[in-house]
Amino acid sequence: MKIAFYAPLKPMDHPTPSGDRAIARGLVRFLKERGHDVRVQSRLRTRWIFNTPHAWPRAVKELLTCLVRLKKNRPDLWLTYHTYYKAPDVLGPLVCNFLNIPYVIFGASFATKTRRQMNTFLGFYLNRFALNRATRVFTNSRIDFKNLERLVPIKKLVYIQPGIDPTPYAMQGSGARVQTLAQAERPVILTAAMFRKDVKTLGLLWLIRCCGQLAAKNIDFELVIAGDGIRRKDLETWARFHLPGRHRFLGCLAPEEMPNFYARGDLFAFPGINESLGMVFLEAQASTLPILAFDTGGIPGVVVHGKTGYLTPAFDTQAFEAALESLITDLPRTRRMGQRARAHVCEHHDLAQTYERLNTGLQRMVP
Repeated sequence: MKIAFYAPLKPMDHPTPSGDRAIARGLVRFLKERGHDVRVQSRLRTRWIFNTPHAWPRAVKELLTCLVRLKKNRPDLWLTYHTYYKAPDVLGPLVCNFLNIPYVIFGASFATKTRRQMNTFLGFYLNRFALNRATRVFTNSRIDFKNLERLVPIKKLVYIQPGIDPTPYAMQGSGARVQTLAQAERPVILTAAMFRKDVKTLGLLWLIRCCGQLAAKNIDFELVIAGDGIRRKDLETWARFHLPGRHRFLGCLAPEEMPNFYARGDLFAFPGINESLGMVFLEAQASTLPILAFDTGGIPGVVVHGKTGYLTPAFDTQAFEAALESLITDLPRTRRMGQRARAHVCEHHDLAQTYERLNTGLQRMVP
């Protein structure tokens, strides 16, 4: 099957790591492994394009380029990964209309409140335009599924469990972990996020402060942070104040470096404020790390409270610190929870299994 692929939020070769980039790469890799001819059609980023008039001419140029190219080499369908009001798909619906081919969306979002705001209403209508013209809409978020039901007919809407390939993290089993722990002087808490001016940094600041409260009780541990961004100096200053001598910043790690990063720790902690999915939680669990996060957004869909980690009410400092202390001070139980976490990912979130429903759905759309 020939598949025209497009990711309007962030191209797959974008230098900044993110869950969106990881999902797009995993999606394309899966489809290629199933024998499909998947070709990226554009690198056009449409984030806030409706408020950026100078970007419109490029969008028109990209549209015309796609039409000319695909008219000569007609695909069986067009697949867009992640369209929502901030980054609507302005290419796929029009291309598919001209070529009369199925238009498929994976990872869509829909929020009606954005139509009432001056700076987002145009993005809302562009996104709604794309969703209304979709032949099929796949989503890996229960929250998005419920919101999409208000617009997309249920016969066109399909939920798919979020998934990753757990294979790269298999080496981080009990043998590697025991060796790592034997060499460590103190338990290691891992966390990872980009240091942007948003809830990612807010979550890290909150985590560091919670860790500082435990350090004040003379509980021994080290917090190791992977990531980088414009708020790094602020985070380093905050960490020096709350966790002097108890923290390390590793900088931005490439995807292939993440399995070794996870192997350094005993648990993974990150609040996940407004986290719709959280691929990092799946990666950490696949590396036999239990999770500590908020019981909000899409996190309960990938972490089982009490079995593969602990989920606490958002910003409940007492509950979060108590859970963190229990994980740090009882490492044998923490390791057992980590083993259950990997088993859970392999059973319920293995990309090769969860995406098979997508593969079947796409094949049924093509004669």
